[in-house]
Amino acid sequence: MNIKKGLSGYYSIIALLVTWLVTNSVYAQPSGDLKHWPAGYSPLEVGKRIAVHFLATPHTNFGKPTPPRVITYPESCAWYGALKFASATKNDSLTDALAKRFEPLFTSEAHMIPVPDHVDYCVFGTVPLELYRQTKDKRYLDLGQHIADKQWGPPEGKRVVPQSYIFYNRGLTWQTRLWIDDMFMINALQAQAYRATGDSKYINRAAKEMVVYLDSLQRPNGLFYHAPDVPFFWGRGNGWMAAGMAEILSSLPANNPDRPRILTGYKTMMASLLKYQSESGMWRQLIDDPESWEESSGTGMFAFAMVTGVKQGWLDKKTYAPAARKAWLALVKHIDANADISDVCEGTNKKNDRQYYLDRKRLTGDLHGQAPVLWTAAALLQ
Repeated sequence: MNIKKGLSGYYSIIALLVTWLVTNSVYAQPSGDLKHWPAGYSPLEVGKRIAVHFLATPHTNFGKPTPPRVITYPESCAWYGALKFASATKNDSLTDALAKRFEPLFTSEAHMIPVPDHVDYCVFGTVPLELYRQTKDKRYLDLGQHIADKQWGPPEGKRVVPQSYIFYNRGLTWQTRLWIDDMFMINALQAQAYRATGDSKYINRAAKEMVVYLDSLQRPNGLFYHAPDVPFFWGRGNGWMAAGMAEILSSLPANNPDRPRILTGYKTMMASLLKYQSESGMWRQLIDDPESWEESSGTGMFAFAMVTGVKQGWLDKKTYAPAARKAWLALVKHIDANADISDVCEGTNKKNDRQYYLDRKRLTGDLHGQAPVLWTAAALLQ
């Protein structure tokens, strides 16, 4: 009798343990479920952790100990992501805190506003434009719109080269350089200017620019060389392109003549990414190179692009939602107790050298990686 009671108690404990494991397992929900998550993996919880951590992080200089001279583009992208997350969650207190972080840029830190003479500097404009959309404070609109207009104005400043005039005369931004990184920096800014003002010139010129990059850099397999003279499918570079297409397609009117071309390029890329996603759910530093390491920032950008495509109906849910979920679960596993993302490729120039990409430092907490986690969290919650 006592033996039976003992066994009964034992089996009860086993049953409770199994129930807990099923409830909290990353496999507890269907593989394509983008709404329900195991404990610790919900985009609401994860996004809030990353956003709060960003608020506590001083202006960063690409991991260097010295303070930056201006706001760097990874910070701009993370700031923009935190604002997107605040909007998706209707978290007014977070918006207020992110606006408070910005306030010194109107006064004591005004010298840190980047001069809008390069794509990496211009992406800063996404931040005041998003602040305007959420607060309606015209100071933000004036600043962000000024940066967006400068990007398409006549070439000026120390960065002007003969090629700048060639692109400008074709109706493109004079800052065109045909690096895949540009397609987030340019498109996010111009799409934001369109969202903030309703003026179609911003979204139309961004679409025209995107088509030029697609025609110049996308390969038959759907992926992108880092630049025309660099035949490597660098992970984060492709991530910038994927995220840039998701950004512009989210706002590009259905009757825009460039929309079909961009949507085709986007779908071709997404189909290719399915083939190269690793068993863990991550993508690699060099996407098609099995000897390269699994990298977080590119994975976050691909997850954002896929989640957006599924939510918008551009991608088949049965095919792509499982890949997006798998990527998110893998990405969250790279977040430590300090809300820092590990295995983030350091800032990377273009170079026609495979080993150069394989040898890039793997950073933890770098804003290149923090930013797309915020974008993806916001997309999952929209």
